[in-house]
Amino acid sequence: MTGTMQMVLRSRSLVLGAALSLVFFGAAVVSFLWVPYDVTLMGIANKIKPPSAAHWLGTDQFGRDILSMIMVGARTSIAVAVLAVGIGMGFGVPLGLWAAARRGSLLDELIMRGNDLVFAFPALLIAVMITAILGPSATNAIIAIGVFNIPVFARLSRSGALSLWQRDFILAARVAGKGSARISWEHILPNILNLLIVQGTIQFSLGILAEAGLSYVGLGAQPPVPSWGRMLAESQTFITFAPHMALFPGFAILLTVLGLNLMGDGLRDLLDPKLRRGRE
Repeated sequence: MTGTMQMVLRSRSLVLGAALSLVFFGAAVVSFLWVPYDVTLMGIANKIKPPSAAHWLGTDQFGRDILSMIMVGARTSIAVAVLAVGIGMGFGVPLGLWAAARRGSLLDELIMRGNDLVFAFPALLIAVMITAILGPSATNAIIAIGVFNIPVFARLSRSGALSLWQRDFILAARVAGKGSARISWEHILPNILNLLIVQGTIQFSLGILAEAGLSYVGLGAQPPVPSWGRMLAESQTFITFAPHMALFPGFAILLTVLGLNLMGDGLRDLLDPKLRRGRE
């Protein structure tokens, strides 16, 4: 345990990434219990105020406190990203393992061509199609981003599983009479879990970025639910004389995505012995 902690602390990207991520995760958790001001409270007398002792990050065009909006907006971004990654892993990993177990079969071909089809449509375009039918909302943003994540995890799971199916311990399991499903669950999945954790961290950061992008164009969380992307969109008109309205939510997105990517890079080095030895 001590050796593992020493390796974690030696990874600068992991430590820095975890610290940055913890700030925004902490802000999201704290916002459930306390925020400086009610995000639904408008104060026209205080609109477009610069940062001050009363409003640390200033106010927007409706007089709402930007710090409070960012804290509550963190909840929205994190919730959308977590659920979207959950959808991607929940459907993509079983499909990838199934395709690897049936390598070269019609089923394998159908799964991989289906992945190619989904990859042909970006998350934003999928969101446009979904919202054209169901209407814009955070739920539909989750579905759109989640659907886009499915082929990512399916491809990763399949490639990782294919490299293991010819290993001796898998052959021994087959000789022992275990079926493909049981081998995939008991032997393949635990051995590719490190790949899935790292990719999950990266997709989580991309999920936050995608949610901000969808909200920016009006396809994500709808008012009065705060969203970092919509805060950026609403600040465009005022950016010349109230740049703080765009800077702070922009920095929130930038630092959160940067932190998660650094943490993913650090986890990759920590969980992959080959990379770890190469950097030592």
